[in-house]
Amino acid sequence: MSSDLEKLRDISDADVVTIMGHRAPGADYPSTHPPLAEMGEPDCPIRQLVTPTPGAAAGDRIRYSQFADSMYNAPAIPYFRSYWAAINCRGSDPGTLSGRQIVEARERDIEQYTKIMMDTEMCDPALATMRGCTVHGHSLRLDEDGMMFDMLARTELGSDGNVYYVKDQVGIPLDRKVNAGKPMSEAEAKKRTTIFRCDNVSFGGPCTADKRTFDEGLVTLHHMWERRSKWGFRPE
Repeated sequence: MSSDLEKLRDISDADVVTIMGHRAPGADYPSTHPPLAEMGEPDCPIRQLVTPTPGAAAGDRIRYSQFADSMYNAPAIPYFRSYWAAINCRGSDPGTLSGRQIVEARERDIEQYTKIMMDTEMCDPALATMRGCTVHGHSLRLDEDGMMFDMLARTELGSDGNVYYVKDQVGIPLDRKVNAGKPMSEAEAKKRTTIFRCDNVSFGGPCTADKRTFDEGLVTLHHMWERRSKWGFRPE
């Protein structure tokens, strides 16, 4: 959540855009309004204090990326992805849903934020997939090759050991396969995961390399549910 992330791979900007599927790589950014510099907006102290993001300054439309994270030791969980985006991604609107997480922002901004997620330890291409729709069933099993189940079969494991996107995030077939890198080993995924599991990362026991303290898990769980419960209420 601090964004002190280890970079594990380097997926090109064009490949990230291809997987997102909102525009063709190299195409102009569609806009919803003229650039802010040309709009002659009224004077406002907040506008003087806050520098627009590149996407907002250019008038980009709002786009999104959405990830599904396997319950089988994926590096991130949807709730933590939302925290990361809220803390580190200016002008973004993150949302946590059942088993998936979406971030919305101006188009050139969301492409930058998505690349960070795909390039770093927040993502394992076998256990975390960009899925704009039809994520259901992802947590039920892993396929025999260790890939997360996907009803739309957006990714496949190549003979070279790399994971390839063969469809974009909403399941539209691509003209070419996009290399998303090699999956983590099972041991590495267990080491990096943020998920508590009775068969891997235990709630109880001493705080060692393979166990986290009960208090840490309890405090995190309480924090989540307290804020989920209070969010829509007015205490007064």
